[in-house]
Amino acid sequence: MQSHHHHHGTKLVILGRDGILNVFRTDHVKAPHEWIPIEGALEAVARLNQAGWHAVLATNQSGIGRGLVDMTSLNAIHQHMMQLLLAKGGRVDAVFICPHVPEENCACRKPLPGLMQQIAERYGLDDLAEVPMVCDTARDLQAAHAAGCEPHLVRTGRAAHVDDAALAQWTAGIDGVKVHASLADFAHFMLHREHLAQGVHGEDSAPVPMAG
Repeated sequence: MQSHHHHHGTKLVILGRDGILNVFRTDHVKAPHEWIPIEGALEAVARLNQAGWHAVLATNQSGIGRGLVDMTSLNAIHQHMMQLLLAKGGRVDAVFICPHVPEENCACRKPLPGLMQQIAERYGLDDLAEVPMVCDTARDLQAAHAAGCEPHLVRTGRAAHVDDAALAQWTAGIDGVKVHASLADFAHFMLHREHLAQGVHGEDSAPVPMAG
């Protein structure tokens, strides 16, 4: 018997960080002032929060393993991020980090699903089938797929400049990828879909009489 805590429990959304919430930098975000929010992204988190969604981050931060960023700086960056979010009425519950460089062959570096498995464990979820994961790279889409999350791609950050052919390659073998222009569009999609679902199952629809 599978228990689906998440049906009546926590509504969860997993977000990548760089290129989704903040402007992607090839040289890593190393200090709070380098963490620049993408237009509308913080407001999108706030809108999801207001509709009852919990947001968690799952982020590869190999800058730590490479010695470009230390944990103190990363904590300061995330403190800054939280303050900016708070100012918009949003919050992130938790930040799940892979600090490793690729050569360490850890289990948590996306495209592997380790971070998402940690999140499932933290929230007591048997599976992540109903948990959307917002990605901006092919690697993250693979991670979402491996974790059994619902895969979403936003065309900010690293996905901003890929053409349709490259996108088709990114999503090859990954079922049901939904593509959005930005996190704001993702939030709009989620709220609209939930609204439609509530319309079908809401209090205002008459119950169907049972046969017999």
